[in-house]
Amino acid sequence: MEKRKIGIILGSTREGRVSPQVGEWVKAIGDERGDAEYTILDLADYKLPLLGEPGGDASGAANWAADVAAQDGFVFIVQEYNHSISGALKNAMDYLKSEWNNKAAGIVSYGAAGGARAAEHLRGILGELMVADVRAHPTLSLFTDFENGSVFKPADVQRKTVGQMLDQVNDWSEAMRSVRNKKEEVKQT
Repeated sequence: MEKRKIGIILGSTREGRVSPQVGEWVKAIGDERGDAEYTILDLADYKLPLLGEPGGDASGAANWAADVAAQDGFVFIVQEYNHSISGALKNAMDYLKSEWNNKAAGIVSYGAAGGARAAEHLRGILGELMVADVRAHPTLSLFTDFENGSVFKPADVQRKTVGQMLDQVNDWSEAMRSVRNKKEEVKQT
């Protein structure tokens, strides 16, 4: 059986963002496990215009759709902006529909309150897109897991929580694969 593909989505495009540091850390933990193929999907690379607005690179939207469709599951690296997710992440999620359906996701959030409020908003969006989000949720504090708010230095306990989240994402991704396969069989009959 082929390895599951888990996309690690960096949910910010802001200059000076720390999500690449967090995403690389999660990817390194995942790669050590060897249980899936972990890939960073950086929203900044796709240059998506606002949904419904003219402009932007059409190939960016096509590449975004193809990359999301190719995944069995996701880990969202989510920073809290004004008690919610970034506009860039919401926009990128709204671009697609069926590419998200019947997959699993975990959330790694960060902010002054660990990004918990952003994660809760994201869970509602994931439900609407038919993505099964898992319970284990690493929450990173800007005060204890980042030096000067910009250099990522996670507490040791965070690694264990990421491992638990990846266990659940992998289990649910495998279960959701069978749901996707069943839906595909029904379509073909």
